[in-house]
Amino acid sequence: MIRSRRLAPFAVLSLVAVAFSTTACNRSIPDEDASGTASATANLPGADSMASQDAGPGEPAAHPDDVARPEMQMQVLLDRAGFSPGVVDGTLNAATRNALRAYQQANQLNVTGTLDDATRAYFSRQSNIPATRVVTIPASFAAGPFAPLPKDPSAQAKLPALGYASLDEKLGERFHTTPEVLHALNPGAPPFAAGSKLRVPNVGADAIDPAQASNAAWRQTLADLGVGTQQPHATRIVVSRKAGTLSVYDSQDELVALFTVTTGSQHDPLPLGKWKINGIDRNPKYHYNPALFWDVSDSKPEAMLPPGPNSPVGVVWIDLSKPHYGIHGTPEPAAIGKSESHGCVRLTNWDAARLAQMVDQKTAVEFVA
Repeated sequence: MIRSRRLAPFAVLSLVAVAFSTTACNRSIPDEDASGTASATANLPGADSMASQDAGPGEPAAHPDDVARPEMQMQVLLDRAGFSPGVVDGTLNAATRNALRAYQQANQLNVTGTLDDATRAYFSRQSNIPATRVVTIPASFAAGPFAPLPKDPSAQAKLPALGYASLDEKLGERFHTTPEVLHALNPGAPPFAAGSKLRVPNVGADAIDPAQASNAAWRQTLADLGVGTQQPHATRIVVSRKAGTLSVYDSQDELVALFTVTTGSQHDPLPLGKWKINGIDRNPKYHYNPALFWDVSDSKPEAMLPPGPNSPVGVVWIDLSKPHYGIHGTPEPAAIGKSESHGCVRLTNWDAARLAQMVDQKTAVEFVA
């Protein structure tokens, strides 16, 4: 078992030459050089050209939906407000119901978890934000490299990065959805490629201020995930095992964001209690240690895996004072809230990236039943 080293207060942003221990989730290793390899390029123009372009208050939508998609429009508005529906798929899935209940609570609406008349009227103030928009895939975004990842951690350790397996997968994460949803929105379309026009979920709040994300590789990760830098500050966060949610509260103890999460399992239960944040690692390396997994033979070799969105901990590791535990992303966004973890708290990559900009070492963390 590897001991963790507590971070000095100034180390949250730089994370130079510091090793974090993680749980049965294992270990993420912050490394400035490694984080620079997590994306194919640190250029933003390609990603920026697909950013949301919203009409102003009271103005009609510049490009209305081709057909009505009320459930997807609701998911888009929830996602933009910080109450994440997880995968935007046009259904009232469990994560969407979690987000809707939290949004209703935060806006003093009757908490029903349904798109009732009062909630529909509240959302109507943003009726000029359609459910979808059409983008053109830039050559820089489509450049790759893309390749299926080997299953063996030892083989993964030899790669420069654990990047996307395909352009479809990358597009799915960029628009907080899945390749299947994108293909359903674009029936009969040829294979997605540079220059293709594509209808996508109209996720927004994706403006990036370089002054708030000084690391070029992290800026590129935010752009690749459609996540902006303007986020509320979290004074405390609460993870509920029963609800499967992570709630974010500001300095006035107002609920300002909520994410559906995966929290532990029977073998590796969520460690209930109050914890502190040791530090935040963006685009982390990952120490694969079979000795920490109950379902992996200890005879398997250890491996140091490179960073990337398909890392076992995704694009973010938030290290906690509970030894070997953290909050992190995932290579499988559609499984969030539906599967089990090895004890850690797991979010979609886009939600983990958003949360990483809300918290700091002063943010209180509580895991409750």
